[in-house]
Amino acid sequence: MGRRVLLACGIAASLLYAAMNVFIPMQWDGYSSAAQAVSELSAIGAPTRPLWVPLGIVYTLLMVAFGWGVRASAPRNRPLRVAGGLLIAGGLIGLFWPPMQLRGTEFSLTDALHIAFTMVALLCMFLEIGFGAAAFGKRFRLYSIATLVIFVVFGVLTTLEAPRIAANLPTPWIGVWERINIGAFLLWVVALAVTIWRNPAAAAERSGS
Repeated sequence: MGRRVLLACGIAASLLYAAMNVFIPMQWDGYSSAAQAVSELSAIGAPTRPLWVPLGIVYTLLMVAFGWGVRASAPRNRPLRVAGGLLIAGGLIGLFWPPMQLRGTEFSLTDALHIAFTMVALLCMFLEIGFGAAAFGKRFRLYSIATLVIFVVFGVLTTLEAPRIAANLPTPWIGVWERINIGAFLLWVVALAVTIWRNPAAAAERSGS
């Protein structure tokens, strides 16, 4: 029962983060979810930062709990244990993530650190999905690979527009590309939680079918 509660934390975290991306932008007049990055909602001086930060901490703690539940569900499934460890590490990174400056502000150390943390977090997500793919059979593996393809395609599109934020230049689609990646990851987390929940034996011991 304890593991089920921890696994449910992954679903709760995904629902919370999705809700944050829907409702918090409504609190900032003029913010465009299509043309602005998610990180701008927690930028220094952003009107939505006081709301985003505490909810972001809740999301992070839920993901850490989920990672713990994944590890606890996989005593002999090494890829799944690694995925759980990466989920914990990725969550802990979120607790110390430096904020970016508002769009158009001179590039500073906190912006550089924000980019560095973003790259590490994305690497953790990529590895989480990769090890998760290796933990189960063909069906979940193919779904995970499809998620990784989405990550690469829309990650590249996001990266191409990202330098224009500091220069205060138009980024008409950066929010769309970024949110597609976020949505793909959140759905993968839910799928992983449900897969472990429904197949505890396969989670406990690696299945190659």
